[in-house]
Amino acid sequence: MPNKLIYLVEDNRDIQELASRSLKQYGYAVECFHNGTSARNAIRRCQPDLVICDLGLPDMDGITLVRELWENPGIGVIILTGRSSLTDRVFGLEVGADDYITKPFEPRELVARTASLLRRMEASTKRSEIAGKKASFAGWTFDPDTLRLTSDEGSVESLSSAESHLLLAFLHSPNRVLSREQLLECSARRADQDQAFDRSIDVRVSRLRQKLQSGPKKHKLINTVYGAGYLFSVQVEWI
Repeated sequence: MPNKLIYLVEDNRDIQELASRSLKQYGYAVECFHNGTSARNAIRRCQPDLVICDLGLPDMDGITLVRELWENPGIGVIILTGRSSLTDRVFGLEVGADDYITKPFEPRELVARTASLLRRMEASTKRSEIAGKKASFAGWTFDPDTLRLTSDEGSVESLSSAESHLLLAFLHSPNRVLSREQLLECSARRADQDQAFDRSIDVRVSRLRQKLQSGPKKHKLINTVYGAGYLFSVQVEWI
């Protein structure tokens, strides 16, 4: 996920420095702008993956820039502002922001929300590219539209809704370690992420692993990476 380009539009130098340093520590490329006009010009020259924008800019209301960015769905938008009222938060989201963070902010939360938004955008792009296609892997074919998992021999494996969405998460990111948090984000059921719910991912992974191992090739496709998450070790072809 790092190496993404982020434009940070913030006129307070201390806040700009704190946010920029925090994001760069996690591998993001960050360009800073002190006003909306310079950010707007830069966006026209080179489109970033994400814009983090203050609302109280010296030359314009940041809402104006957010509205303009809404017309480009390829750019994620996070508002970072001191305006903390419910009305401001709702309005900011309604005019096009993907997330809203109020000052003072915790740098770790900014980084986490940034990573979460970029993951969702990446997953959405992948889904649009493979819309209407089926996933073929290790002797199985999975149809995301019907949630049917069929072996090359013609047998159908019954999956619960939760197991189907978990499998989809792996199919979208083969040969890549996915953390429990990432799997929760992709899960059909989104709830408070307490330890009990977090551990329910382990149970679902175990059940899905057993069902996949019953297939024609009997490979262990889902591997545990201790301390990191799970790895779906298979080549996936969308047909």
